[in-house]
Amino acid sequence: MPDAFIHTGYAQRLHFGVGALNRVSEVVRETGARRVMLVTTAGRRSSDDGERLVRLLGRSLVATFAGTRSHVPTEDVQTAVAQARDAGIECIVSFGGGSCADLAKAVCYFLEQESGMPGASYVDRPAVGHVAIPTTYSGAELTPFFGMTDEASRSKTGAGGPTLAPLAAIYDPEVTVGTPARVSAETGMNAVAHGVEAAWSSTRSVEAEALGLACVAAAADALPRVVDDPADLAARTDMLGAALLGGRSLQNATMGVHHGLAQLLGGRTGIAHGLANAVILPHAMRFNADVIPSEIHRIGLALGDPEDAASAAARLVERLGLPTRLSGCGVTEEDVDVVARMAEGNRSVASNPRPVGIEDARAILLAAF
Repeated sequence: MPDAFIHTGYAQRLHFGVGALNRVSEVVRETGARRVMLVTTAGRRSSDDGERLVRLLGRSLVATFAGTRSHVPTEDVQTAVAQARDAGIECIVSFGGGSCADLAKAVCYFLEQESGMPGASYVDRPAVGHVAIPTTYSGAELTPFFGMTDEASRSKTGAGGPTLAPLAAIYDPEVTVGTPARVSAETGMNAVAHGVEAAWSSTRSVEAEALGLACVAAAADALPRVVDDPADLAARTDMLGAALLGGRSLQNATMGVHHGLAQLLGGRTGIAHGLANAVILPHAMRFNADVIPSEIHRIGLALGDPEDAASAAARLVERLGLPTRLSGCGVTEEDVDVVARMAEGNRSVASNPRPVGIEDARAILLAAF
């Protein structure tokens, strides 16, 4: 347990359970919005669940951006902001994975900046509301930060603030059943990594630590069942609950070298964020183990191996059938060198429990290579 901490609670309502999607119009009305923009992908928009969501939103839906791409290119953010501005939207409903939630938060952020009254405190109310409906296990539907990628420079940056945390999230396990097993495995490992880094964060609150460890334990149990049988609604429900715990844990904990390197590598190479999380996690855990032995022990307990948490994480990745080497994911040695040089300027890397220099970052990446 941390000796001292600051805990921030957000004005946020979570709706969880089979059939929760049916409440979306009610949830939007609770935000006070009458003009809604849907942010999603083309595939999600054309799915049966997407069609149902559009019907449920009814006349309040005045704009749709269905071009969301992985890693949120800045070009897409600019297009979506212009569309939202022209439509006079008051609330965004994001429907999809972490990129959809991040794009929605980016739109909220820039519209808030344009309003001249950007939120500066946790007591401020957002200029534009956001209701998030996750279909994967990224946790982005609860956090007040987003990432986006400059495709020209192949670099990923982010921003955020206290008013960017979505006002509501709707967790309906039924809408995750169509998510492919591979995507579920990757984003599920993202949830595991959230729990791990929340549990060792130097700024974690006591709640963040408890939620992070609970996330790790729940995901380690549920995720293999989801991958074995993607149609197993009970497994989907358990895993979605684990992702919720991971997202909540991030609200009062900073990320570290693991997420920092995964973000930088994603911007550089386009590797899926969840896959980068899965491959790098065991090696980041080994890097930190000596300076936070108690935290690593508790993480190991959650993973079922208190003596060797990193190996337990590696076994989970293998159990899910995911690649275990960056070299098998299209990453080159040049990419490793570039990302290692960028690492010192990354905010998450700077927050790691153990200081990380260029050679440290390179060593972690090469161990994963």
